[in-house]
Amino acid sequence: MPTATGSTTGRTIVITGAGSGFGAISARALARAGHTVYAAMRDVTGRNADRVAEAAAYAAEHQVDLRTVELDVLSQESADAAVATILAEAGALDVVVHNAGHMVTGPAEAFTPEELAAVYDTNVLGTQRVNRAALPHLRARGHGLVLWVGSTSTRGGTPPYLAPYFAAKAAMDALAVSYAAELARFDIETTIVVPGSFTSGTNHFATGGHPAEQTVIPAYEERYAGLMDQVSQRLAALAPADADVSQVADAIVEVVGAPHGTRPFRVHVDPANDGSEEVSLVADRIRTEFLERIGLADLLVPHLADRRES
Repeated sequence: MPTATGSTTGRTIVITGAGSGFGAISARALARAGHTVYAAMRDVTGRNADRVAEAAAYAAEHQVDLRTVELDVLSQESADAAVATILAEAGALDVVVHNAGHMVTGPAEAFTPEELAAVYDTNVLGTQRVNRAALPHLRARGHGLVLWVGSTSTRGGTPPYLAPYFAAKAAMDALAVSYAAELARFDIETTIVVPGSFTSGTNHFATGGHPAEQTVIPAYEERYAGLMDQVSQRLAALAPADADVSQVADAIVEVVGAPHGTRPFRVHVDPANDGSEEVSLVADRIRTEFLERIGLADLLVPHLADRRES
């Protein structure tokens, strides 16, 4: 179990949306790296029971500390209960990985406001529920890491028919940036890992939602016939042959394993190179310069501030 001095091994981690995709792969990679990992997912005794069994089998086969915990990011009660379970079992929580997300595809006009709100609920409000459950513990310890799994769509190339997802990911990124400064004086570090488009190896496109209201779809199909398939094919064509979702897990493992206070603010994993990293370098530089200009440069790095500091 790590101490407040920041041991580089043996951290206790919770990762949301860890039933499949980036989450499941990252949970296994973190466990192999020697951490105690709670792969959080909803409905662990129902539709995800098989995934719970798979995680347990993986832990036994590889002799790693990979556990599962019920956590529905749409419920504050569920998030609170999950964190309470982790604290009761492990005694501490060091790292929160915000990975849960949901993608929908289709013309933006076709989605009702309620459908857009549902995407926002999972991708943005879900992180807030988990933070409200976990941060009191991390703040009391005066140490920790919050790692956000973002998307290059927030600043890079943005193909059409993914607007609700892109908008939610942009909102999550903005929330992460603000949280970084607000948690710095509690010695809680922030990293945003930014994956690009991986068209295979995850369930994003396969399990993505579609607009329930179909009345405007024919008008778009007339002008944009087969567009979503074209986008998927062209994104896949941009990726080099060695692009693999395990690269995202590797980046997360590297960030978590780095000594406290040395982690990068943002890490891109973008085989297609859609331009997000270039834009983010400018945006993050401006953020740094602005905080320095207004006398808040200390918010750029995690540290345990004196209670009187302002």
